[in-house]
Amino acid sequence: MQSRRGDDPRTLPTEPALRVILRRLREIMAEPGDGQSRLDKIVRQISGLMVAEVCSIYLKRQDGSLELFATEGLRKEAVHNTRLMRGEGLVGRCAELAVPINEPDVQKHPAFSYRPETGEEIYHSMLAVPILRGGTVLGVLVVQNRTRREYSDEDVEVLLTTAMVVAEHIVSGAVAGAGAAAELSRSLTGVVRGEPISDGIALGHVVLHEPRVVVTKLLAEDIDTELQRLESAVHKLRISLDELLSVEALAQAGDHRDVLEAYRMFANDRGWVRRMEAAIREGLTAEAAVERVHNATRTRMLRQNDPYWRERLRDLDDLSARLLRILAGRTTAAREGFQLPADTILVARTMGPAELLDYDRSKLRGLIIEEGSGQSHVAIVARALELAAVGQARGIVERVSTGDPVIVDAESGDIHLRPSAEVVAAYSDKVRFRARRQRQYQALRDLPTVTRDGARISLLINAGLLVDIPHLAESGAEGIGLFRTELQFMISSTLPRRDKQTETYRQILDGAGEKPVVFRSLDIGGDKILPYLRQPKEENPALGWRAIRIALDRPGLFRTQIQALIRAAAGRELRIMIPMVSTVSEIEAAKGLINREVENMERHGVPRPAKLHLGAMIEVPSILYELDALMPHVDFVSVGSNDLLQFLFAADRSNAHVGHRYDPLSVSALKALKQIIRAGNKHGVPVTLCGEMAGRPLEAMALIGLGYRTISMAPASIGPVKTMILSLNAAKVTGVIDELLQSKSGSIRSELQEFARAEGVELA
Repeated sequence: MQSRRGDDPRTLPTEPALRVILRRLREIMAEPGDGQSRLDKIVRQISGLMVAEVCSIYLKRQDGSLELFATEGLRKEAVHNTRLMRGEGLVGRCAELAVPINEPDVQKHPAFSYRPETGEEIYHSMLAVPILRGGTVLGVLVVQNRTRREYSDEDVEVLLTTAMVVAEHIVSGAVAGAGAAAELSRSLTGVVRGEPISDGIALGHVVLHEPRVVVTKLLAEDIDTELQRLESAVHKLRISLDELLSVEALAQAGDHRDVLEAYRMFANDRGWVRRMEAAIREGLTAEAAVERVHNATRTRMLRQNDPYWRERLRDLDDLSARLLRILAGRTTAAREGFQLPADTILVARTMGPAELLDYDRSKLRGLIIEEGSGQSHVAIVARALELAAVGQARGIVERVSTGDPVIVDAESGDIHLRPSAEVVAAYSDKVRFRARRQRQYQALRDLPTVTRDGARISLLINAGLLVDIPHLAESGAEGIGLFRTELQFMISSTLPRRDKQTETYRQILDGAGEKPVVFRSLDIGGDKILPYLRQPKEENPALGWRAIRIALDRPGLFRTQIQALIRAAAGRELRIMIPMVSTVSEIEAAKGLINREVENMERHGVPRPAKLHLGAMIEVPSILYELDALMPHVDFVSVGSNDLLQFLFAADRSNAHVGHRYDPLSVSALKALKQIIRAGNKHGVPVTLCGEMAGRPLEAMALIGLGYRTISMAPASIGPVKTMILSLNAAKVTGVIDELLQSKSGSIRSELQEFARAEGVELA
């Protein structure tokens, strides 16, 4: 057999040898006999055909450990006796990361785990590849040689393809004891821990947002037919991308256009297609060829430090998935015609707000996403839809299949996969208890929100979509303290025109009736990217070009929105709040733009609002030192505690590593919030707090103790917070907090909890 590197007999075979390996493996799997004997023959064949002194197969157990199931070259007595703990050694590392490990001298690697019973101490070079099926790691396929050498990219591709065939043998159920590996992530009950992003509890069945196309047929029966299938699928893929780029909203020049053009260029890359064609000529089906080239290319990209290539990984993943869907007869990620079950729990890696709204809301019960945080816009929409939702659920997509029973506990962040009857019964009781609590909250809806000692508290809701408006009446809230106007822009495929904006704002004001609505002007930028607007790439977008900064630098968009708001509010009060104000000069500039629009529209005979109130959102720490200068320029202020506190503590609230490193009930945070309410009282300017902390009873109690009398929250939080207020003595909690701010440092959470227990304040 030819060698790729001159006379070295231990070099892995050239590409044509792959066809020989696949043919031999197919023959082995067709032979009679038990699964173990087939595994033994498989490692023997791979070792011989790839000129490797060792070939071993490790399979995953139910606890995540790896067991040596077959070997050629290591000691036979080690089979079924050698086990590696989860993540142990280079083989464990390969399984955990799901990427190939290519080491010229494994014994010098710090992660090397020596097992004397295997006799592997004489071998130096190792190539280990994950045995994958549908994204799930079933085990690891390993080859080893005595010589110190690094295997080539072609070697990696050959072994990855071989591992795909081995995976099919494992999932067939023929190998005794291998069922745990094949079904590890989909057959066991278990708990995945995530981050609650929308409160609630939901029992239901999984529907995958983008169901994975699992390649089940690997070996081609007719190579010419498979080549034609690939050619047709690639042609359809390119046409679909051309149609995407021809959409009017995306046709204009800009950064989004550059990204999409690079994406299309990737799809038109002849090298990509040639590699898939070569894989088919080696005996693979078109689907298997797509997966093989995807795995191999992804492995190479992961080794690149250049951020450009890291970004291209997403293009590769999406293009490969699109191509597989076309080959499977599906043209989109959403399954057209698929009937949602009445108790759908939607599971996705990531999702935008518009995608969530595409689903039948009457059948949605919960949402689980791998990458979302409580501040993501899909989380905001989930709260508006009153879905129980959990984010940061790492690896959930690989662990479930459509139809699996699941429980979403968005109080604790726990996700129960395939729960037992006992767990289902316990959560059914919990759901009934929550329903009783909700009925209790409903009974309080029309009662005035007054503390035991007579302090009047105004409870408002946060909103951002028309679907939020009915929550005003349902919750008994006194108005909308924060209407996020950017959500309308984010769920639209094109820039909403002035007339469309006007109609939306008019419907919101009509729905609110006599209750006040505070419209926050567009807060785009940062993580709120509009695909049809050109925005620069930034190293730190949260601190970059966003909100009022964009409005002042590019006033056209801001002016159009102001015109729409003025038209919608004709004859009524209009409240506009400016986000991300960091200096007084910014609010002065915004006020000047708004006044000019009012005057201009009056000249054109457009009816003006009965009264226009201008407010500033306090969320940038710098403005804390200009409060006395700011207050005379505004009619009200709102504290955006989410951003204010993350900037104050320099801790990204959406980053799982640092988001919980500070407590909003720490002395420093509470002192900053007290400074704002004092300035508002001094200048007679109303102050509202509309961050997440307003919706948690303990934190809301602290805000009342600081002097806040108007707070805005998610609609579902109104009942619990109102219950707390009706049982609270505001003067007492004020005295306790004043004393703690003088004498304590760090968090005062435990002291406030003790106060609530002693005073009988209802926090549940």
